[in-house]
Amino acid sequence: MTQAVRRPRTLIGAVLNSDGKPHPLENTFVAVTVVLGLLAFVSSAFNNLHLLSSWSGLAGIFSGAYGQYISVTTGERFLLIIGLGAAAFGFFLGMAHGGLFGGVIG
Repeated sequence: MTQAVRRPRTLIGAVLNSDGKPHPLENTFVAVTVVLGLLAFVSSAFNNLHLLSSWSGLAGIFSGAYGQYISVTTGERFLLIIGLGAAAFGFFLGMAHGGLFGGVIG
């Protein structure tokens, strides 16, 4: 009797593609948002890196917002919210330390 062959699922595939279908665009936005959020969060701890933290935080907020708009699974949405929170934290702390153009323009 013919049976459907199931591929072994990886951890990433089980979390991000929980419906069993590949989502390359959505997963790319998840990865970009998490990386930018982590970069903004870590660089916001240093006063002199306010340009890096504010710009990477702003880019992470925009990529996370669009990723939320097109996300399909709950795992994608969960990681997008984590990345968005880190990006927003880094963005706001970067703005407090000097802003997007602090000292470069003006």
